[in-house]
Amino acid sequence: WVNKKEHSMSVNYGSKRVVVGAHYGLRDWLSQRITAALMALFTLLLLAQLIFSKGPIGYDQWAGIFSAQWMKVLTFTVILALLYHVWVGMRDVWMDYVKPVWLRLSLEVATIVWLLACAGWGIQVLWRL
Repeated sequence: WVNKKEHSMSVNYGSKRVVVGAHYGLRDWLSQRITAALMALFTLLLLAQLIFSKGPIGYDQWAGIFSAQWMKVLTFTVILALLYHVWVGMRDVWMDYVKPVWLRLSLEVATIVWLLACAGWGIQVLWRL
């Protein structure tokens, strides 16, 4: 009997170990770093435009920074990077800390809806729709 118990315990490690989870690890880690770097570069570009601008910074100058089509596209690209960055982080939080499946899936759906609404709002603001 003892030998059977010892043998059954030996299958809990090694190649026969049952691994659970979504296995997003490296891809998510890398995407978090890439999106963070993109947001940091955009912030530096925006700060440079503000620092090297002449005169007081008012609404006209602020709106002028975002008037060029390339800046609107770049800004929206950074917004999408931010939203993906948030999705990866929130999905990890929901997967790690919310155990009831129905609640976790509900929170994930609510997060997706919220992020899509934020993307729509970004389009509305940038292109004045």
